[in-house]
Amino acid sequence: MSQTVERAISIVEQLARRPATLTDVTTELGVHKSTALRLLQTLERAGFARHQEDGRYTIGVGLISIAYAAVESFDLREIARPHLTPLNRKYGHTIHLASLVDDAIVYIDKYEGRSSVRMYSQVGKTVNFHSSGVGKVILANIDPALRDSIISRLTLTRFTPNTITSEEGLRAELEAIRERGYGYDLGEFEDFVICIAAPIRSADGTARSAISISVAKMMVPLDELKQLIPDLVKTAAAISRDYGWSGA
Repeated sequence: MSQTVERAISIVEQLARRPATLTDVTTELGVHKSTALRLLQTLERAGFARHQEDGRYTIGVGLISIAYAAVESFDLREIARPHLTPLNRKYGHTIHLASLVDDAIVYIDKYEGRSSVRMYSQVGKTVNFHSSGVGKVILANIDPALRDSIISRLTLTRFTPNTITSEEGLRAELEAIRERGYGYDLGEFEDFVICIAAPIRSADGTARSAISISVAKMMVPLDELKQLIPDLVKTAAAISRDYGWSGA
């Protein structure tokens, strides 16, 4: 690899961590300012860097677009299918795959259970952050700044006696989810439906997606559902590794 390319890559990696001044880049590379400026200007023309009004450089929209296209090329549904199909067959319960899309949690795939009691959920439908297993698991594991932004705009509507309706209660539950590695929906949106959920992590360790196993509590009591948690967490970790997570 040529020295110029190596330096350009170093700059991109530096700007991905945080915005930097010309002096910051010069120091990081250990080169003359003119060399650093020439590289930054080349990256800026390509859309890989952007010169802000405060004089600092940051990642450009061109690079963000490329990164987004690359991520989109890894269809999570296809990655998850070899893991979720056997899990669905093994237990016969409804399994959901959900993702954070803009500011909403959306079901992107569903595996129907064998029970005569059908879940009303549908692929493409949104679910609430505070009253769903996947919503709380994702909210617990995204970037803290994004989490705070979402929470500040939530309306914590009560759907059942078990719904969390206070910010303090929600934050406490999110902390518990992070500590144990999975979450619950204890009849918080529909009082006859309970579920367990686990995060799907991407390369940076955050989770913008999750999987869940949902059952009608009159068919499967909570204690019985809890016995599936180790298998659910193991499956989520396997999907995460295929999705780019190092497991660290």
